[in-house]
This record gives sequence, C-alpha cells and structure tokens, in this order.
Amino acid sequence: MEEGARSCLLQSRSSLEQDIRASYLMDHMISDGVLTGDEEDRIRSKPTRREQAVALLELLLRKDNQAYISFYNALVRESYGDLASLLHNSLPLVSPEAEKSFSDGGTRYVQAVLSEGGVPQRPVVFVSRPALMNRVREKLYRLQKEPGWVTVFGMAGSGKSVLAAEAVRDHALITECFPGGVHWLSIGQLDRSDLLVRIQSLCFRLEQQSQEKDPSSSLHRPPGSLEEAKERLRFLMLRRYPRSLLILDDIWDSSVLKAFDIQCRVLLTTRDRSLADCVSGPKSEVAVESGLEEGQALEILALYVNRKPQRLPEQARSIVRECKGSPLVVSLIGALLREFPDRWAYYLHTLQQKKFKRIRKSSSYDYDALDQAMAASIQVLSEEHRELYIDLTVLEKDVKVPAKVLSVLWDLEPEEVEDVLQDFVNKSLLFRDCHHRPYLYYLHDLQLDFLAEMNRSGLEVGLIHSNQWRLKGPPTSGDEECLYWFRFLTYHMAKANLTQELYSLMFSLDWVRTKAQIMGPAHLINDYLEYSTILDKEVRGHFQEFLSLNGHQLEQRPFPDVVQLALSQPDSSEVYRQALLQAQERATRGGLYLDWVNKSSLKSLSRLVVQPHQGSIYSACFSHDGTKIASCGSSKTLRVFKSTSGEKLLEIQAHDDEVLCCAFSLDDHLLATCSSDRKVKVWNVERGTLMRMFEDEHEEQVNHCQFTNTRRRLLLATCSNDKFMNTKLWNINKPSSQNTMFGHLEPVNHCCFSPDDAYLSTSSSDGTLKLWEVSSANEWKSIDVADMFPEQREQTEVMVKCSTWSAGGRTIICAARNAVFVFDVETAAMLLEIRTSRLSTVQYCHACPSTHVVAIDMTSYVSSLQLWDIETSKKMADCSGHLSWVHGVQFSPDGSLLLSCSDDQTVRVSVCVCICASAVCLSIICPICLHQLTLLVWRWRTGECVVLEGHKEQVRCFSLLTTTPSSETHLLSWSFDGTIKVWDMSSGERLQDLVCHQGAVLACDVSPDGQLFATTSADKTAKVWSSASWECVRLLNGHQDCVRSCRFSWDGRRLATGDDNGEIRLWNVKDGTLLKICSRDNKDAMDSLHGGWVTDLHFSPDNTVLLSTGGYIKWWNVEKGEALQTFYPTGANLKRIHVSPDFSTFVTIDNIGILYILKKVE
Repeated sequence: MEEGARSCLLQSRSSLEQDIRASYLMDHMISDGVLTGDEEDRIRSKPTRREQAVALLELLLRKDNQAYISFYNALVRESYGDLASLLHNSLPLVSPEAEKSFSDGGTRYVQAVLSEGGVPQRPVVFVSRPALMNRVREKLYRLQKEPGWVTVFGMAGSGKSVLAAEAVRDHALITECFPGGVHWLSIGQLDRSDLLVRIQSLCFRLEQQSQEKDPSSSLHRPPGSLEEAKERLRFLMLRRYPRSLLILDDIWDSSVLKAFDIQCRVLLTTRDRSLADCVSGPKSEVAVESGLEEGQALEILALYVNRKPQRLPEQARSIVRECKGSPLVVSLIGALLREFPDRWAYYLHTLQQKKFKRIRKSSSYDYDALDQAMAASIQVLSEEHRELYIDLTVLEKDVKVPAKVLSVLWDLEPEEVEDVLQDFVNKSLLFRDCHHRPYLYYLHDLQLDFLAEMNRSGLEVGLIHSNQWRLKGPPTSGDEECLYWFRFLTYHMAKANLTQELYSLMFSLDWVRTKAQIMGPAHLINDYLEYSTILDKEVRGHFQEFLSLNGHQLEQRPFPDVVQLALSQPDSSEVYRQALLQAQERATRGGLYLDWVNKSSLKSLSRLVVQPHQGSIYSACFSHDGTKIASCGSSKTLRVFKSTSGEKLLEIQAHDDEVLCCAFSLDDHLLATCSSDRKVKVWNVERGTLMRMFEDEHEEQVNHCQFTNTRRRLLLATCSNDKFMNTKLWNINKPSSQNTMFGHLEPVNHCCFSPDDAYLSTSSSDGTLKLWEVSSANEWKSIDVADMFPEQREQTEVMVKCSTWSAGGRTIICAARNAVFVFDVETAAMLLEIRTSRLSTVQYCHACPSTHVVAIDMTSYVSSLQLWDIETSKKMADCSGHLSWVHGVQFSPDGSLLLSCSDDQTVRVSVCVCICASAVCLSIICPICLHQLTLLVWRWRTGECVVLEGHKEQVRCFSLLTTTPSSETHLLSWSFDGTIKVWDMSSGERLQDLVCHQGAVLACDVSPDGQLFATTSADKTAKVWSSASWECVRLLNGHQDCVRSCRFSWDGRRLATGDDNGEIRLWNVKDGTLLKICSRDNKDAMDSLHGGWVTDLHFSPDNTVLLSTGGYIKWWNVEKGEALQTFYPTGANLKRIHVSPDFSTFVTIDNIGILYILKKVE
C-alpha cells in the first residue's frame, strides 16, 4: 500500500473504528477479491462490533492499494459518505494507466495482456465467485519464483474455464508473477494431429507478438512433428516469454499434457485431477466441487431475463436447488429463458423429469446440451469401468456410501473397488468425503439423474438379495456399511418393486426396534410416509402412530423396551398384536411385561412428540406451508424439523443466551430469532447461514418477533423489555430499524401483525393492548385491559401476556392474568370474556386461522390447554399432555393441527378435528379421613366421629399399627411438623408423641410383624423405630434429597427408600447396611433418575421384585438392583399405586386424570 494511503488510514483510524460495521463492508470487499473467507471468519469471531472494526483495519494496513480502494468503495455503498470523504484524497493509483476498476475486473493494461494472450472475455452474464477465485490466485502466486503446475478440476459444467480466466484478470498478479504475459490454449478431446495444429498455432502467435516487439526477430516455419513443436514451444516460453503463464483449458488426456512439460508456468483446467501426475515440477490444485451459491445463481438468471433477483418467480429458486447451482445448467436455462421468458415452470419440470436433451442452447460452451456434457465425461472411461459407473444408478441422491456397499454390488474385493472409485474421483465423476474413515463416496445430483436414464433392471434385486445375511443385528460402532443398509434397505426394496419383502420388513416390530435404536424414530416415520402408496394404509397407520407418539421415548438412553411401549397401543393395532405375542413368549422365559387393559377408554390426540432441545422450549412455530417446525429455547439453539416425522433438517447455535422466539417469513426461506442477549437475527433456512443481525438498538431482552403475513412487503416486528423504545419494525435489507413505536412505558411481551398487515398489536406489562398503523408507526387504538380487573388493579400490576387476531381481522383476542378477552377492532368494545380458575394464569393464546376456535394455555399447579369457540362462548375441549408448563401454542396454517412447546423439553403436534375431553376421577372411600391439622375417625355404622388433635402442621398421612404381645391396634400419624403420633382410636387418647426428624415426615411404613416401623423425612434421612420401646434403632444416611417413600419387604428383612432425585436404596433391616442402589448408573433423559420423585414402593410377595412410582412406573430385580421393566404414563407425578395381592395387577392415576389398570402378561 502506498505510504500516503497508509498514513491516511492511520490518521482516520479512531473515527473508522468508532462508527463502521465491519460485517457490512466485508461483503463488498470479498466480492472485489481483496478479502478471503478465512479472513472474514477471523474478523467475525471477535465478540464486539468495535473489535471487529479494529481487526478489519489492522488487516487492511497489511494489504495493497486494491484493498484500500475496495474499502473506500464499500464505505460509499454502505452510506458512510462522511467516512469515505476522509479517505478520498489519498486514493492510490494501482497502475500508471488508470485506477483499478472493480466493475470490469481489470485495468486497460490487464485487458491488453489478456487480449494478446487469447484469454476469453467475461461471459455476457457473469457473477463473481470470490472464494474460489482467491484460492486459484493464491496457487498462482506460488509460481512467481519457479515454474510449476496449478490444476483446476471439477465435474462438467462447474465453471472451471470461467474461473481460470477470471483468476488472471488481476493487475497485481500479472505484474508481479507473469510480466511476460498470459497465453490461453483451448484443448478438448484431440488426437495427435489436432494437437500438433494447436501447438503450431500457439507458436506462430507467440513468434508474431515477439516480432512486433522486436522487429529483428524472424518467423520460423511451422514445426513438422509433435517433438519439434514441443521444443519450439520450450524455446519460446523460456527465452522470449520467460515469466509468462500458459493456460491449458479442458485437458482430457495425460499424453496431451506431456507435450507441454517444458518447465514453464502452467494453469490447466480438467475433469481428471490425476492428469498432472504425469508431468514434472511443483504441483498444486484447486477443486471446484460445489456449484454457485443460491444468490449467485439467481443473479445470473435475473441478468438473463433482465429482472431484479427479488422479482424472479418461485420456480427460479426451485431450478437452482434442482441443479445444485450448476453454472452450466443455470446458464443454459437462463439463455433459453431470455428467448422464452414464460417457460419457468416448463424448464423446472424438464429438470425434474431428467429430460436433459431438451435443455439445449447454442453457446460458446463445447456442448450445447446438458446430456452431451455429461456423456462426454463417461465416454473417456474404459469399457469395464463405464459399466461399473452406470451401476451407480442404484444410489440415492445426497447419500454417501462406503466402498463395501459397492463391493457387494460389483462382486469385487474392497481393495479393487477402492481403485475403481479412485479413478472415478480423479475424473470428477464421483466425489469423496475424506472426513470419514473409511472414505465415503457420493454423486452430484446431475450425474445421478443422468445415470437414471440408463437404469438397468435387476440391479436392485441382486443388491438386496446379496445383503440379506448382513442384517442380523445392530451394527458395531463405526460400521458404515451396516449403517448404510439400515438406512437405505427400504429405498432399494421399493426401487426393486419387492413389495412383499418391503411389507414384511416395515411391518415388523423387530425392524422398528433395531432401526429406531440405531437411526432414531424420524427415519422410520419418513419411510412410512415415503412408501405410503405401496404399503397397506391401515397397518401403516398403526406403525406410524406408534412412532409419532413414542418418538421422544425412543430417543432416550438407555433405550426403552419397544415391546412394552407397543403394549400401550390400541388392541386393534398390528403393533399391539405383535408386541403381545412377543411379550407372552418372553414371559415364559421370565420376562416381565404389563398390558394396559383399560386403554380402550382413552383416545390419543397427539400426532407427533419431539424432544428437540435439552432444556425448556420457549417457542415453536409452523412454516407457512405446514411442512416444517422451528423451535428454540434455553439451550440457545434453533432447530428446524419436519412436521410429519420430527426429522431434523437444521440445527444452529443461534444466540449467546436463551432464544425466546422464532418465526418463519411468508415464503419460508427466512427464520427470525430473538434472545435474552438483546440480539435479533435472520437466518437462511436452506443453508443455515446468518443473513442479518440487529444487535445495538434493543437494550434489554427481545421477547417476540414476527414477519408480515402478506407478499406486499417483508417487514419484521420485534418487541422487548426496553423502557420506552420497545417495539420496532425492521426492513431486513437495511442495517437499522425502519420504525420505532413509542407509547408503552413497560416491557412489551408480544407483538402480532393483523392478517392484512395493516396493523400491529402489542401486549405490554403496563396493562394495555395497543394497535399501531404499520405504514406510519402511529398509535391507532389503545385498550386498557387492566380496567377489566378493578378489584385487583390497586393491589398488583396487570400484565397483558399476548394477543392474536381472528381469521378475518375483525376481532382481537388477548390474555391477561386468568382471563382471555375478545375485543372488536373498530370499536374496541369487549365482545367476550373467558375467566379461568382464580389460581390459574393464562400464558398464551392463539386463534385458529380457519375457524372461530381459540387455543388457551393456562398454568396453575399443572399446565392445561383448552379450546374455546368464541362464537358460541363455549369450551370445546381440554387437551392436556405436556408434563410441565407450556410456553406457546400455534395452529397449523390450515387449522387442522395444534403445536405446543413446554418446559418438559418436548414439542407436541396434536390433531384438532378429533379432540375430545376425557378425564377419569378415582375416588376411594375409607372410614378415616384426613383434615388439615386433625384426624377424624368415623364409626361408619353409627356416624359417630372421634377427633384426633395435636399435630402443629398439616398431617401427611396415617397407618394402622398392631402392637405385640397385646395385639392392640393403634393409629399412627405423621406430619410436616416432624413428629409421629400414636393414638387410641376408641378414646382419641394420644399414646406416644415422637419427635422423629428435623424436617417434615414424608412417609411411614409398618413392618409385617408390627415390631418395627420406618420413617422418612425432608431432612434426607430414614429411620427405623421399635414399636415396643418407641426408640430409634437404625439411622439410615446416604440420600442426597428428600426421602419421600419407604416400604418393608414381606419377610421384614429389607427396607426400600426412595428420594426426590429418583434414587432408590435397599437396606438390611437387621444391621442398617446398604444392600443396593437402584438407578445410579441408568439415569434417564428426564431431570431425575425416575422422571420425578419416588412416591410409592411395593415388594412382590416373594420379595424378589420391587415396584416404584414417580414420573413413571418401574419394576426392579431386588437382588441385582437392576430395572426389569418401565411403564411410561401419558401424564406425570404418579402419587400412589394399588397392587393386587398376587402382584399381577396394578392401578394408579396420573396428574391429568388418566387411570391405568396394568395387568402382568402371562
């Protein structure tokens, strides 16, 4: 960099560091080729805007004049005119002729050099690929001091020739490395005679140019043979053009390349990366594996049809995705569309149908149709290898396979297969993923589509039959071949029309268990959806429903017992039928399985249950086409998955703090997120890349974000905990907010566009709901929701949690405290009030887009979802299911599904059309009733009552105690006051008052012989007491949390205790020693070891099995302390379980009122 330019940068450094946003400027500098992707990443890794600016300026000071000019132009383009003026007077000249021009790619000097050397001009339609171009230039700079070879290789139509020509269109590169000039020679597929003609032509051109510069030199006769031509070219390149670059375009044959092995500087383009192995000298290479970025490809199409990229039809993106950004395909179709601008749908359909012969256009490219370019690559293979290559048609798109899979297909040894694949890779006919061991291989979609036209029958059948022996069980770690078959066996069966074999495989519970354990449930669900037209509809529905409802269980480790899960399916289900048969067979060998015998009285509403994050999920939303769901939460991540199967499509570490909301744009191409880190980010859904970040305007956490609903304009609304400037509208193409709404004086919790985007509603902690005109950002209406709570307004603040618009936009619904209000938008009059329980809080509400139904999420001690019809003012249904607080609900775009997310780490998709309220109440009538601090003992025949008073805090429970030797029966009660009291039930006299623990007594159990009783407490201890002396005989320490339950074995030799962390301990009653700890090494995916507190314990009559309840029900082997079986209820927080005397039937109820009658399978 010139000294004047460097000095000016240093003088202006403080002003630049204070004001510039490096991320905006770097995009332009990368396009100009003065900044590399790695340099950009290093700068973006700096934590603050100012540190990024400092890093950019430090890097700039180490670069040349071109970087200074690019930086100046970037300032101008990003409206930093005042800062650009500081640098203007010191703009350097990059050559004596003129300043560097970033629009045409070079100076007049560069244009003259390239024109003399026969380098092709830029295509009429051109888009820069700066990252690849910089890599080529980096390799060319290595030729500055010594001769060598730079190979640019890639598949047909990947843009190698344009890239090579563009790489040398650089003033500094030519003056520093190749002052002798740049000479271009197009080769192609030539025989020896044609090659001689090409070299003769090149030599004549070089001699002619030399004579123009030195008239004393003379022209020679054309060389008569290849050997003579090679020597003539060597002489010219070494003597007359000693520091020049020879570009050989489109080399196919190593024998051709040897003719240019003359110790000069060579850049060659080829489809075969191995060609340079036959020549001498230093070598380097650049792979052109990927196509154009979507934005670049769309820009090319836009230039061809003379439109802006934003104005292109939706088919344009589909065309780019279908061809994976292939420059050849994009250019061919663009040229066709220039003449037929209404054929977008036609050419998209042509691509999808693989009719490559129809994609044909005369151009400067060697092949005027796509099928010709693809066929030319294959024709250079030997006949044997050509046959093997065509066999690759059996592979699926975007799938990487190990060599062992192909060794089965080709019936070759793995080493032979690897040699063949290496040949394909060298010729750019196949790609290799070197990040895996063993290597994985894959085809570009265009290559696979071309091969599909040559599909040969019988390949799939042979492939499957030769592998049937390989699927005996789960693969070992790292067994890529076995993993491949578990993932794609169904694909090959369907492609081979092996319908009966496919039916037997996919409708097998064994296959479901093994594949779910290896691949997860999403792949299985996708299989049932993919082959739905082949499979029996009814049976397919059985398996699909089972996987959807139990998907979150099948992702747990340790892996659950699939047979036990399947026994909860309806009796009419094929899944249940197979599970029952397997359970009965395993029961004969000592296995333990439970059949839920009363399940037919319940109807499951959940269509899909997914556990996408570790931690609470704060937001989940449908894409506008209903095919995807995005979720975010305390894990700081954003995940996108399929709404039908839960298969993960995208996962991003989105923010530095909890992600509070996510929202799709109308076209589903963008996703916005907002966070407690005060930042708002916009992501590209397809690529998972960050498109825009707004990080400085919100000073507190950003609570909610939403895109506009119509195509009229794309805006993003956000709201935050800021005191005043808490609601903003953003145009994502601009670096700062477009408008700020002023009016709320407290945090804004939620914002929502009206269906026509005319208004924006905001819900605030100041107790108001405000409606704003989007066009002007002016307040239109303000509704004081706090006035609806006159009796409470003076005591506590009224917080409006959220709002939602009705389908027609005529009414708006909002939630505050324990109520939901419906207001008329025009008059602001209240039309309907829905009041819930006094102890409840409405957390969220959402209106169905197709009906008058509103979903309301309420929390009190548990979370509850209700559906209300706001036309009839009636509650339609209760739809409980989550195990913890629900943070958000949303209807699908067509209103048929309901999406909810919760602190229980799950996202649930429920069917709305069949929702029905169902709850079961379990009532137990007993002669002794618990009432606050007292016990009431009733004589049920006479109705007389004895009141037992004495506890200072609430009585926890009671038990009968028969003492020896008198055989008198007394009442034992325990309380939160830490005491145990013994009562005479006839007189009500208190016989004993024992201070047992320092904390509340949570459980008590009497030994079968009545001589001992055990107590457990919140002080984390358990104690064993003598009923004769009323003294503590054993103190049991070791639990790390409240000990909530205990039970003696029937022989009185063991005591089981369970705590709030889900841990169960087995003790020797005789000496108080610890025998076993259950669950210690088998922690489940829930927060505790048992999915919750251990609330109840029971021994089997033979004392070999222990039953426990908590978040779910478990059966344990007493001797080993190992789990025998687990039953997962729909709800949670199981309190008690009743056990039949023969230990074969179990009855309990969960927190959402579902009754479970479980019977042991015999």
